[in-house]
Amino acid sequence: MRVFVTGAAGFIGSHLCERLASRGDAVVGFDNFDAFYGRPIKERNLREVLTGVDASGTKTGSFAFIEGDIRQPEALAAGFRTAAPDVVVHLAALAGVRPSIAEPGRYADVNVRGTQNILDACHAHGVTRLAQASSSSVYGLDSAVPFRESDPCLRPVSPYAATKRACELIAFTAHHLNALSVTNLRFFTVYGPRQRPDLAIHKFTRLISAGQPIQLFGDGSTSRDYTWIDDIVDGCVASVDQLAGDQTPAFRTYNLGGSQTTTLRQLVDLIAGALGRTPAIEPLPEQPGDMKRTLADVSLAARELGYQPHVPIGEGITRFVEWYRRTHAA
Repeated sequence: MRVFVTGAAGFIGSHLCERLASRGDAVVGFDNFDAFYGRPIKERNLREVLTGVDASGTKTGSFAFIEGDIRQPEALAAGFRTAAPDVVVHLAALAGVRPSIAEPGRYADVNVRGTQNILDACHAHGVTRLAQASSSSVYGLDSAVPFRESDPCLRPVSPYAATKRACELIAFTAHHLNALSVTNLRFFTVYGPRQRPDLAIHKFTRLISAGQPIQLFGDGSTSRDYTWIDDIVDGCVASVDQLAGDQTPAFRTYNLGGSQTTTLRQLVDLIAGALGRTPAIEPLPEQPGDMKRTLADVSLAARELGYQPHVPIGEGITRFVEWYRRTHAA
């Protein structure tokens, strides 16, 4: 299969490219190395895929990389011509709730306009199958826990969440008008090796291991459905295979989560325990735009994709700390 992956140099994108290439798919990755965090980190993310050998030393399949911006239609056109994809997996986006509050216009530009460019490129190049990354943040204020895909998702509480919901809606329009098969994948707080350095698990691990204080927003009772990266990639690959088999256009939405919640305080304790250190905590007020709780109902993905998360948070944190120590020592 030929697969075009945007956001290929990022945390999730690099893992997905590696998995697809390792099973023999012809993968073309596309990324603009946005300066939200350092380019060297993203280049390291791509290294194993680009060299054609994964972490176990196994030879992977075909992978090519194109540097480009989803906001530039001509760059996307070049990528589509090179990839000639059977399926597009659109992961490129600006992420993060708090940064989106500071720069809502930029988030709308990259996430919504960029996604519209992807949809236009699919139509122009005859691509009829698209999977795109969405987020648990779309559920917002009006959603009952556990979150289900049937929820209307009408009250997002951050610009980031609003852009991800907007991307789902414009993708439905492309499905309706252009017979595009679309799968929206709502990711729930993904973590694991290569996680962005600004995210809680990576940041807390770095600071606690260095004996520095961590900032804890609120009373520590907010909770998240943390999901190990391999479980997320399992769901992504299953959705690619499902799309490849579509004979008629379909529009689908799936939660991909760990289907368990962990409070912020519990998360800190797990990381500190894995590091063998006592954390120094700096309490701060709750932040605007943060959700109180996320929890995925993954029953639909289980039925239709065979999705099942395998790595509980305790095991995942241990694995993450081991990875952090290896890479930090290097």
